[in-house]
Amino acid sequence: MHAYRSHTCSELNASNVGDTVRLSGWVHRVRDHGGILFIDLRDHYGITQVLADPDSPVFKDVEKVRSEWVIRIDGTVMARSPELVNPKLPTGEVEVFIRDLEVLGEAAELPLPVFGDQEYPEETRLKYRFIDLRRESLHENIMLRSKVVSSIRRRMEGQGFNEFQTPIITASSPEGARDFLVPSRLHPGKFYALPQAPQQFKQLIMVAGFDKYFQIAPCFRDEDPRADRSPTDFYQLDMEMSFVSQQDVFDTIEPVLKGVMEEFGGGRPVNQEWPQISYKDAALWYGSDKPDLRNPIKMQVVSEHFAGSGFKIFASLLENEGTEVRAIPAPTGGSRKFCDRMNKFAQQEGLPGMGYIFWRDQGEGMEAAGPLAKNIGPERTEAIRQQLGLGVGDAAFFLGGKPSAFEGVAGRARNVIGEELGLTDKDKFEFCWIVDFPMYEKDEETGKIDFSHNPFSMPQGGMADFENKDPLDILGYQYDLACNGYELISGAIRNHKPEIMYKAFEIAGYPAEEVDKRFGGMVNAFTYGAPPHGGCATGIDRLVMLLADENNIRQVIMFPMNQRAEDLMLGGPSEPTNEQLRELGLRVLPQES
Repeated sequence: MHAYRSHTCSELNASNVGDTVRLSGWVHRVRDHGGILFIDLRDHYGITQVLADPDSPVFKDVEKVRSEWVIRIDGTVMARSPELVNPKLPTGEVEVFIRDLEVLGEAAELPLPVFGDQEYPEETRLKYRFIDLRRESLHENIMLRSKVVSSIRRRMEGQGFNEFQTPIITASSPEGARDFLVPSRLHPGKFYALPQAPQQFKQLIMVAGFDKYFQIAPCFRDEDPRADRSPTDFYQLDMEMSFVSQQDVFDTIEPVLKGVMEEFGGGRPVNQEWPQISYKDAALWYGSDKPDLRNPIKMQVVSEHFAGSGFKIFASLLENEGTEVRAIPAPTGGSRKFCDRMNKFAQQEGLPGMGYIFWRDQGEGMEAAGPLAKNIGPERTEAIRQQLGLGVGDAAFFLGGKPSAFEGVAGRARNVIGEELGLTDKDKFEFCWIVDFPMYEKDEETGKIDFSHNPFSMPQGGMADFENKDPLDILGYQYDLACNGYELISGAIRNHKPEIMYKAFEIAGYPAEEVDKRFGGMVNAFTYGAPPHGGCATGIDRLVMLLADENNIRQVIMFPMNQRAEDLMLGGPSEPTNEQLRELGLRVLPQES
């Protein structure tokens, strides 16, 4: 017999009754039932109930066993009584009578329990992550992640893609976040960087003629943490294709993600037609470029109904250029209590408040109520109701000013309204492409033009756009994929012509010398025959987070950092030794107080 096990803790069933077996695992739980000791023995695969009574030759040894000890037992498989069968376990028809026991590893007093789902402080869970990972829900999340990655690989290879690895130590390249720098011992005073993404490498792979590339790629960005973002590193499905249009990229990646969601989504439906929504419309309708389409609410511009009206706040705002009033419809939200709650929400978000109208039945017909209704009068109120398609028991909320000042709050208000009124269908996946991103944006304080999204994207009109359009009107072949309010994909058709690339950077204030300095390797490669190419990257962590129905990305990462980008388990970041610093020609300056 094998030194540690003849079976795993998920394999035994009624066909094994009478067999002598050997199992190894962790003591999940110990129960004393009147002198009979029951142990739930757990390994990676499952749980088997084992037991000992005073007739067992190792009963006294079994009495000493505690939770999370690692043990090996030999025993005889017995059938459980019909009334004691546990249908929730694959091994629930049987139990094993212990005839021999070996303790393979004792466990000290646990800093957090493995059995049960008690909530413990995240700092404790991260410090003892190796114990936290034994817990059933977290163990299942990590296994889900492994299966998702495996499925993605199969699906990409099935479409003719080849997986290539790109460097982890590379040159610093601005990608929109801070680099992690790595000092060079061989080149004192110079630094490598960990790649924020394999962006330049995958484009060079296309120039090299490999046509279809993918990689489950680690990416490193020194970012502030959020619930849906790791502060140090993350993984993405990185892909690139040659001789493709934007639609070709969509047609390639859609079946991969649909298949993964259908395979691992627990039966939750996936919308089969993924709408393509312009960035401009997404901002207007949803207040976000990653809208949650499970929520049916769509915002609308209602400026005409307030211009010159008795509601002086909005009427005065609309006299200024670039301002408008938008309405957030709230079907079934027609109560003063709910309206006051949403007004308070807006105040908590830093706005003076949020105007509202709600419609109620007064017995003699429908009546519009609320301060706005009184100020603008019944004719304008009725026009708003008809435009928004609302009726008795419904409400509408209003925000005004420059869209850039209130759009984010409007989007969050839309989400809250959908949640609180039960309009958001939580039990499905709703995808949509966000397209037609503007190439540039203007800083309202300095007036400076800069890239709004991806500087390597091809303008939709090529060089003609730069020569004939206001920079703020130029759209790029850039796209994001949103699902249930999260951005899952970002990508673009690349700018593969040096003259167009130089012009794109020139408009953003970067002279040719700066482009050569920052991206010289890629620009040089493009002068030797570059194919049209494009691709995208899918966030693996967020994808698994959605599938696992988790709200925090750390629940699907095996060894995550905490909110302060610290590894509490191994003690990173740590102070270098003086010897290390001397070898690298570095010294650490004291922090200014």
